[in-house]
Amino acid sequence: MSTVDLAKTAAAAPIRGVAGARRRRWKLPFSPWHLVLVPATIILIFPFFWMIVTSLETPSEALRFPPDLTPHVLRFTNYSDALKAAPFGRFFWNSAVVALTTVACNLVFCAAAGYAFARFRFLGRGALFVLIMITLMVPFQVTMIPQFLITKWIGVNLLAGAGIGHIGALIVPNAATAFGVFFLRQFFRTLPIEYEEAARVDGATRLTVLMKVVLPLSAPALATLAALTFLDSWNSFLWPLIAITSTSASTLPLGLATFQGAHATEWTLLMAGNVMSLAPMMLVFLLAQRYFVRSVASTGLTGT
Repeated sequence: MSTVDLAKTAAAAPIRGVAGARRRRWKLPFSPWHLVLVPATIILIFPFFWMIVTSLETPSEALRFPPDLTPHVLRFTNYSDALKAAPFGRFFWNSAVVALTTVACNLVFCAAAGYAFARFRFLGRGALFVLIMITLMVPFQVTMIPQFLITKWIGVNLLAGAGIGHIGALIVPNAATAFGVFFLRQFFRTLPIEYEEAARVDGATRLTVLMKVVLPLSAPALATLAALTFLDSWNSFLWPLIAITSTSASTLPLGLATFQGAHATEWTLLMAGNVMSLAPMMLVFLLAQRYFVRSVASTGLTGT
């Protein structure tokens, strides 16, 4: 390199250094996506914050417009008043029984059906699976009258405790879902079939393979399905409104509706009840969230 080139390089070095320092100075200390995600998170969290604040306000403060988000006195007695105003203990018990029983039924029936669609070859398997998938496209408002009639017939002719007016009417129609069958079927197809073949060579039956090999490997998918089924059952309102005819069999969503009258709504008690009803759902989500990404990432990687 000549003396002239060395001189040019030495002269350009400070310029590059200044430009590099300027770029480093203007570089954000976080990802630019945070500029979008942080405002979106605030927008999503604000209704929950408003609900909690309203549950701690007086009735007059809850009716102010614009809303008063800084209550002068935190009124925790709204929670005890809500428990006294309605049989919340009974509502919690009914919701827990319905949700837990529905989860157990879905895990059993959907796992069996999903495994059959994933591993068995039988006549009409593809057509039957497509028919099950089509039911996901039909809104509940279209099928609620036939479902009501079928549930009533089951209660009269087969299961007396599953008829209209009993909490069994909330369990039987949701004991197995098309989404659960599809979800587990897709997950089972991602599992190596060599494990099952080795168990079959050792003399295991199909049921033993499912119980001892497939299900232990499917813990993320089962936990995800259990959490989603629990949340859906816990929050269900329209079907319980149709099928339940007594307060003693009401679930939490129906119980919260007792605070809404024809002419007035007790907003503070309603929000306090909502906060208490959200606690089990938050607990379920926190316990199952680590399984969500693992199961969803593995589901749907194979074709039909």
